[in-house]
Amino acid sequence: MVAPVGLVPLLVMAGAGAVQDPPPPAVPNLIPNAAFEDVQGEAPRAWRRSRWNGRGSLSVGEGRSGRGVRIESAEGADVGWSCTVPVEIGARYRLSGYIRTRDVVARSGAKGALFNVHNVQPVQTPAVVGSRDWTRVEVEFDVGFEDSVTINCLFGGWGLATGSADYDDLELVLVKKGEMPAPRIEVDASDVRAPLSKYVYGQFIEHLGRCIYGGIWAEVVEDRKFFAPVGSEESPWQVVGTATTVTMSTDEALAGAHAVQVALGEGAGRAGIRQTLPLRADVAYVGHVWLRGDASAAPIAVGIAGDGKPVGHTTVVTDVRPTWTRVPISLDPAPRAGDGAFEIVGSGRGTFCIGAVSLMPADHVQGFRTDTLALLRELDAPVYRWPGGNFVSGYDWRDGIGERDRRPPRKNPAWQGIESNDVGVDEFMSLCSLLGTDPYIAVNTGLGGVDNAIAELQYVNGKADSAWGSRRARNGHAEPYGVKFWGIGNEMYGDWQLGHVPLADYVQRHKAFVEAMRHEDPSIQVIGVGAVGTWSETMLRECADHLDFLSEHVYWQERPGLVAHVKQAPDSLRRIAEAHARYRKALPSLAGKDIRIVQDEWNYWYGPHVFGELGTRYFVKDALGVAAALHEFARHSALFFMANYAQTVNVIGAIKTTPQSAWLETTGLVLKLYRKEFGTLPVATTCSPSLDAMAALSADRRSLTLGVVNPTAQELDVPLTVRGARLRLDYESWRIAGDPAAYNDAGAERVKIENRGVLTADLPADTTPGRVRLAPTSVTLFRFTVVK
Repeated sequence: MVAPVGLVPLLVMAGAGAVQDPPPPAVPNLIPNAAFEDVQGEAPRAWRRSRWNGRGSLSVGEGRSGRGVRIESAEGADVGWSCTVPVEIGARYRLSGYIRTRDVVARSGAKGALFNVHNVQPVQTPAVVGSRDWTRVEVEFDVGFEDSVTINCLFGGWGLATGSADYDDLELVLVKKGEMPAPRIEVDASDVRAPLSKYVYGQFIEHLGRCIYGGIWAEVVEDRKFFAPVGSEESPWQVVGTATTVTMSTDEALAGAHAVQVALGEGAGRAGIRQTLPLRADVAYVGHVWLRGDASAAPIAVGIAGDGKPVGHTTVVTDVRPTWTRVPISLDPAPRAGDGAFEIVGSGRGTFCIGAVSLMPADHVQGFRTDTLALLRELDAPVYRWPGGNFVSGYDWRDGIGERDRRPPRKNPAWQGIESNDVGVDEFMSLCSLLGTDPYIAVNTGLGGVDNAIAELQYVNGKADSAWGSRRARNGHAEPYGVKFWGIGNEMYGDWQLGHVPLADYVQRHKAFVEAMRHEDPSIQVIGVGAVGTWSETMLRECADHLDFLSEHVYWQERPGLVAHVKQAPDSLRRIAEAHARYRKALPSLAGKDIRIVQDEWNYWYGPHVFGELGTRYFVKDALGVAAALHEFARHSALFFMANYAQTVNVIGAIKTTPQSAWLETTGLVLKLYRKEFGTLPVATTCSPSLDAMAALSADRRSLTLGVVNPTAQELDVPLTVRGARLRLDYESWRIAGDPAAYNDAGAERVKIENRGVLTADLPADTTPGRVRLAPTSVTLFRFTVVK
């Protein structure tokens, strides 16, 4: 981001009748609903509440004439009313408005009541404190290479303020149009930085929404262990027959609290349960059902019914036993894709019970979807973080081991829905084996205790003759898994986290976990919970001897300007890296240590939930930001050890699925391209601020790759200067481009990696590439051969 220059703040005291209002501006006011007259619900149109710290009340109140907005706080607040406005890159603007205060006191570094430009720092009007009538304040600023700015009616500002303030009649006007400097890229291949860790291409999966169940895992039956009573609003199951024929029995339930009991009476006809399932065409399904009951309840038909006709594609059970019996199911392929009614019905007499049901496409691989597995292999992530996320702070890993059908279903402790516990430690390790990736397991430091974490570590890494290692062996895995990456909790700095405690208390908790876990297995590498600022600094000061790495999390919302939307990704990662660089210089506890960053959650996160809980869609503009983020990891390769894109499937994921299909999002295409083609030795790269470029040599230094993000709507012909290496005339090129709002969907993969093949560069006599051509809103990767 280019720092704003030429700030000209102005404060004019305008008591009632003292100063005439300035004449109307000669240019349009760019702020929508700048006088707050248009109110929708409890907020002015185009404005939103922003809360950074403390407690404050934000309301619509009396303005200079008509309405205004008010902020007040008795105990101290740093809050504001916010509005985002598109602007011209490189232009100069003037922001002004009126503020009225009553007993405003600025505390702990706060400013008071003011207007500021949130994403162009430092731009702020003079603050108003005390008790003053309507006061006009203004500031002029250059936006640099931002194409949108966020205007705040700010109360507090970098600290807490008390009292009340009213804001009205804002104005943002263009003072001077900007000129875009000519684009350029310069690479110094002799200035080689620390190797880029392969682990920056990591992924993260959490028990949330349709990430695992409905995304990676192949099971198609919902609530297959009957957590919710059949026929209730919470259950996907319906009763077949009269309502009284089906009840829930707590007598010797197979899993969880109860099983389904079906009472068949003479002349009652067919009775049982049904669930509508989405089915793939021409795919056989396999599974099983657990039954027990009276022999006279037979026959029991298990299969697909349609249009009220008898069950078709069925398995018919003729031998019903008094004890739980696992009955295999094999269903013929459906003639076409779509919803089918899956039924378990009896037509005899007496009573039978259903304990659990499972149904998967016959082509599943160890319980995982083949189409999702294929895309995960394309991503080729070298590490996967599991099981959360917020989920882990309420998760008991012991629920997820042993025979799957007998594992208890639970309410998801952090998110919506039911956790079947079908995917536990062993299944996660199977997935990692199928993908050839390293596992990274987070332990529960929220509601979980040290003993539970030690038991989990022993189950995963202990010898087969240890207490929990022997349990693993009995579950079919004699050899220790040898997991080296262990996360000590998740986001324990947040009051939304189960088991959250103040920082000082968590420091002691973290140390206790690490000491016990390292005693159990000295080979592990532990990742502590970080959050740039006081939390990370304290963890590094107090726990440096109890850390191998420190995690950070960052998410980005949608920004109205394309350049601003893209730039927020690398800008925020740069701020994290710069903070950790300062910690290394300032903290004696880090002397001689190399505690690097694990950015184990990062992504864009906004928009409607199209693919289940948090199942947001991604566009070309998001792909550009993800590429720029990967460039930033390379720029700070000495600090970032690992990065885990959050999350892999459906839930803000790089892959999206329906029951019938799976595809790569635009962001997934970028992750795939860079993982496969980008170099591993970053080199010094500079470019004009309108672009984002980064170059890297291959490990053998025989090729140079250059990634370039063009977040503008213009096709660009960009001069390229390369020093420190001689390059061949021909080069390879790949491109992801399109309308910023373009996206992929089931059966409509509009955005693809375009392999442009081998092209010829326009090279001057010194063999330095002369120019590269960039499509509008594009990510382009060039690979040049280095001439020795």
